[in-house]
Amino acid sequence: MTVTATLPQVSEVFATKHGCVQQDDAQRRWLVEFAGRTASFDHRNLMKLRKAVYAIDIEQRLLEGAHGPDVEIIFICASEHCYVLSLLQVIAIKDLLEGAFVMLELNQIIHNRLYRAYA
Repeated sequence: MTVTATLPQVSEVFATKHGCVQQDDAQRRWLVEFAGRTASFDHRNLMKLRKAVYAIDIEQRLLEGAHGPDVEIIFICASEHCYVLSLLQVIAIKDLLEGAFVMLELNQIIHNRLYRAYA
């Protein structure tokens, strides 16, 4: 009897107490766990999500106070996921995405330095 161990296909990129971003190598997708659900994005849609979240002017929303809406609706074209978030949740998902993309940049920098040293 042969037993083979398989490595997990999903690796955590970044996590906060509000959620996490994981990379699924087998499906070539990104899993974003946030607001009690898990959404799967390809790289292009994850970039669109980041752009949509970064475009929200949180400071302006807070200054509007009672005069403006208290929620943000984030809908990504070509994706079935839609987020309806309070301002605190917008701040939390922005922190989550910023951290995830910083980790990806750091990984790229380390990869480039290691392979440049051996080339």
